[in-house]
Amino acid sequence: MRNWLIGYDITDPKRLQRIYRVMLKHATPIEYSIFMLHGTEREKQLCLDELVAMIDVDTDDLRCYPLPERGVQERIGKATLPSGIHWCVLPSTL
Repeated sequence: MRNWLIGYDITDPKRLQRIYRVMLKHATPIEYSIFMLHGTEREKQLCLDELVAMIDVDTDDLRCYPLPERGVQERIGKATLPSGIHWCVLPSTL
């Protein structure tokens, strides 16, 4: 299991909504059109295969980046969680 950052830029509003609904089945929304998928290589590929079948390859943009397994996660700007609560995907034994 690992994390991937998936982002997209879709030119058609109807297609954008369909793709957003599909992404909600596979991943967690981070920002508008940016999702984090936590899963196996197969789960990631199933998600991307479903999206590729929906996009217009001439006008849309779909990207998937693997995240480092022990990378630093930081946030700048307005916090989405209350002060003192931090979200991370690192094991609790650290």
